[in-house]
Amino acid sequence: LISVPLFMHVINITGSNNARNRGDLPKPKPPCRPGFSESFYTVFVSRDILQGRSILKVKFDACQVTGAVGFESSDPNFSVRPDGSIYTEQEVANLSEPVQFMVTAKGHNLDLHIWETTVKLALAGHPSSTSINPVRALFLRHQSGSSPISLRRQKRDWVIPPINVPENSRGPFPQMLVRIRSDKDRDIQIRYSITGAGADQPPNDVYNIDPVAGKMFVTRPLDREERASYHVKAHAVDMNGIQVESPIDLYIYVIDMNDNRPEFRNQVYNGSVAEGSKPGTHVMKVTAHDADDDTTANGIVQYRILSEMPHNPSHMFTINRETGDIVTVAAGLDRERIPQYTLIVQATDMDGSQTIGLSNTATALITVTDINDNPPEMTARTFLGEVQENKLGAVVTNLTVTDRDQPDTPNWRAVYKIVHGDPQGHFTINTNHMTNDGMLTVVKPVDYENNRSFMLTVVVFNPVELAKGIQSSPQSTAGVSISVKDVNEPPYFPSNPAMIRFEEGVPAGTTITIFAARDPDIFTRQRVRYSKLSDPANWLQINTSNGEITTMAMLDRESVYVKNNIYEATFLAADDGKPSATGTGTLQIYLTDVNDNAPVLVPREAQVCERSRSGSRVNLTANDPDADPSAGPFVFDLPPYPQAIRRNWTIVRLNGYYTQLRLKLHHLESGVYNIPILVSDSGNPPLSNRTVLKLKVCPCDENGDCTTIGAVAAAGLGTGAIIAILICIIILLSMVLLFVMWMKRREKERQTKPLLIDPEDDVRDNILKYDEEGGGEEDQDYDLSQLQQPESLDHIISKPAGVRRVDERPVIAESQYPVRSALPHPGDIGDFINDGLRAADNDPTAPPYDSLLVFDYEGSGSTAGSVSSLNSSSSGDQDYDYLNDWGPRFKKLADLYGGGDED
Repeated sequence: LISVPLFMHVINITGSNNARNRGDLPKPKPPCRPGFSESFYTVFVSRDILQGRSILKVKFDACQVTGAVGFESSDPNFSVRPDGSIYTEQEVANLSEPVQFMVTAKGHNLDLHIWETTVKLALAGHPSSTSINPVRALFLRHQSGSSPISLRRQKRDWVIPPINVPENSRGPFPQMLVRIRSDKDRDIQIRYSITGAGADQPPNDVYNIDPVAGKMFVTRPLDREERASYHVKAHAVDMNGIQVESPIDLYIYVIDMNDNRPEFRNQVYNGSVAEGSKPGTHVMKVTAHDADDDTTANGIVQYRILSEMPHNPSHMFTINRETGDIVTVAAGLDRERIPQYTLIVQATDMDGSQTIGLSNTATALITVTDINDNPPEMTARTFLGEVQENKLGAVVTNLTVTDRDQPDTPNWRAVYKIVHGDPQGHFTINTNHMTNDGMLTVVKPVDYENNRSFMLTVVVFNPVELAKGIQSSPQSTAGVSISVKDVNEPPYFPSNPAMIRFEEGVPAGTTITIFAARDPDIFTRQRVRYSKLSDPANWLQINTSNGEITTMAMLDRESVYVKNNIYEATFLAADDGKPSATGTGTLQIYLTDVNDNAPVLVPREAQVCERSRSGSRVNLTANDPDADPSAGPFVFDLPPYPQAIRRNWTIVRLNGYYTQLRLKLHHLESGVYNIPILVSDSGNPPLSNRTVLKLKVCPCDENGDCTTIGAVAAAGLGTGAIIAILICIIILLSMVLLFVMWMKRREKERQTKPLLIDPEDDVRDNILKYDEEGGGEEDQDYDLSQLQQPESLDHIISKPAGVRRVDERPVIAESQYPVRSALPHPGDIGDFINDGLRAADNDPTAPPYDSLLVFDYEGSGSTAGSVSSLNSSSSGDQDYDYLNDWGPRFKKLADLYGGGDED
């Protein structure tokens, strides 16, 4: 190491491995690769460099980069023009220390590649400049105008070239890279340190430095794909931490190694090419990316096709080794023969070397798209069909074609056209989009009597033209023979509806027309029968054989069945074919008017005030169902008799259709007046009508409206009649009110009236509800002692006072019920029951409701013996005649056992 008075000396230990790595490769002419011509530029500038003046022009080789390349500077004080010229944004005289920055180049398209170079500027003629170590001197040319600028030694400055470190180094680590030393370490002790990315910034501790010796080490293997360069600053301080030298920049570049295989963007690529394409037609492009440095052979990828399926004697496709573009290499692509090809494409780095390069594969699927190179062809020369006459929408026959082009495309779809044999347009052909068949359909009914058969000429073609170079005819022709089948057609009326004119009033029995139908089946002789289908007024009848129509009643134009002077009737014509066919016809009779209706006065009833300032008057008109000129204008007049009519009333003509009836007197008593009025029309001769106008005269209020009482009085009822009606209504309402009150009182008495039935005659059964039910088998174990007379009454005495059960023995002094004599007596049963009933009625302990009376309470001291000791007597000598003395209640028992009179 040569000691010179400058900031620091840097000794590069690692050197560059690029030349060594490439030295083993063959030496063909290298292909053009995009990038800067130099990775590091050092320039000394003078003070007279003004703002905006070019300093340096970096050279960038675009090669295969599409579109313009843009340049950017990492230092905002410097900018780069599109041609690579670097210029200052401010005066360089302000530069007190050397400046180093990065220049980046990148494309404006979707290419993600970025290229970088380093530029270092130093101020020439600085007072502190020293001579550069001749061992480390570098010389680079910079084209600025015509004067080359060389790198020179400067006082107190050192141009440090980048440090290159290969990636994936195996060590041992830490591995020394450079040694940094200040020339002041002879006088004082110096401590060295580094800062920046890879040192004290993420990723931390990649590099470290011996603080005493100044040796800089890398601590672990580097990965260029993870980080391609590092920028650290070296510092020198004394033992007190005072800076003794300005920091210097160290740029460390990671040298690429071939440690990444090319990776395709997709594992499967889909492309297409039209059938019949010429050789050289571009099909698709496959792209593989290698993470290694693409400026070296490590990242240079080349492509080739490993296999092509299906196999052909000659390959149909080839691939550009450098770009990955797949093109056709031979003619003869036919979709109908091979619709798809499968290619296995390999990408290899190291310029495609199959020995040392790394490879990867992908699949390219190439679909051969269809062109219209096959016209449709009819499957037969002649097609046959049959259709019934007069049938609309029927499919006569299906025309079938074959087309080898791709289904459901315009190249395959068939279009049919009738070119001959159907001048009237009876048929059309619709294409079935599922089968491509042509459906020959009837769109206009055919008539067997006019055409018994058709012979059509049909052509079929595609909706798009044939591809260029196809020598076949674009269409195919076939004939269609159609036979028409005869059917029984219904008779028809030539004029339907038929219109005739008649005057109204035509008498019954008049023949008005012959409404005959025709049978279109001219080749079959059939008879036609007629009948009436609709005749609203029942005016007409038709002859069943010849269709002659006569009247059954007089025709009246004013009938409700005549609309707009036209009367319509419908008739039915039926032939005798099998099956029979029927047709209908409508006959319209236009009835002209005659003056056969007298006018009628309107209104028939009116109402006026008995006193009116303007006089009592009524507006009248007339209604005539006849038409003009047999209707209005009308003539209104009062009859000469009775004379009181003209003495009290007068007619004033308003116009030909309206008149006014006026009262001559100033006052007229309230009431109803019948005024006869004569009305005549304008017919020839005119008809007149005498109509009675019922006019009600009543007292009116200030608005001129009849009062309610006045209207009633005007209806013909006097004051006495009105009072009588009101009294009747009041009496009727009073009777209804009295009847309702009587019904309510009767209902109340019926609810409070005691029962009047003798208890001896009340034979209703009384049921006591104890709300106790027996259970299943587990409840069959009864305690019969609870039913016996208790020995102690303590549990009864302790119960609160209240109503007790009828079978519970009372605690208070009991009523003395009679005791039955031990000796039977014929009459003691009835006496015993009556005495017990009286005792029960007087018993204060008895419940207040009907209940079962206990006439003999059996307890432990019962005098009754066991009934099991009784034996039936078989002697038959016992006498039951005493039962007849016990009264009517025992009569049935006495008849059964007493031996009464036998029937």
